[in-house]
Amino acid sequence: MSFAISNELRARLERGGPILALTGAGVSAESGLATFRGPGGMWEGRDPMELATPQAFAADPETVWRFYDWRRKQAAEAAPNPAHVAFAALEQGRDSFRLVTQNVDGLHERAGNRDVLRLHGSLWRLRCLGDCEEHDNLELDLGPLPPRCACGALLRPAVVWFGEPLDPAVLHRAEQFAEEADLVIVAGTSALVYPAAALPEIARLAGAYVVEVNPETTPLSERADVHIAGSAGAVLPRLVEVAGIA
Repeated sequence: MSFAISNELRARLERGGPILALTGAGVSAESGLATFRGPGGMWEGRDPMELATPQAFAADPETVWRFYDWRRKQAAEAAPNPAHVAFAALEQGRDSFRLVTQNVDGLHERAGNRDVLRLHGSLWRLRCLGDCEEHDNLELDLGPLPPRCACGALLRPAVVWFGEPLDPAVLHRAEQFAEEADLVIVAGTSALVYPAAALPEIARLAGAYVVEVNPETTPLSERADVHIAGSAGAVLPRLVEVAGIA
């Protein structure tokens, strides 16, 4: 696709200052994963946003786990797209690049990013409800659902559900990254969910240049320094090229 790159964006890409990327479900959608917020975002006739709550898990852990078991399998079958590959290239080509994601599918890591700050956790981590300890689990077959810990307690996905706060330590790191950034690239997020949606504003007030990459306008569009109307998979490789990263 063809799109204009402002002189200021070009200058900030070329000069090598700290870059912060904030990614959301739209980036994963380009790999074929459901966003759940748009039309057709249903699972077995149910609204996934009603299942992703502590209350739903307490009432029916088996159904919630069937939903997350399906999500894990969908994520495993998906492949990183050009946007994921571009973000990995930015991390490898810059001394100061931070990736903060609202996504839980692990595609950024599979594309090659090694320093990923996951605001909403990961599908590939489980938390024991007995001692609250977490561990990675990449197995596609979790056995009988809902799975249980070796101690006998229920396991839950180590993700942030609706109604739960973000990990304060994770949020603090994200805010620090925003304050230090020279350039912020916001891709594939509607900028509706706080506190993550506040990160571009924190960065802008600290002097960063904020670029939104999204096919649609969002609440962030008017506040960003520039809105590039396009898919992340089409736009990000071009930004990597301008940054001089092979």
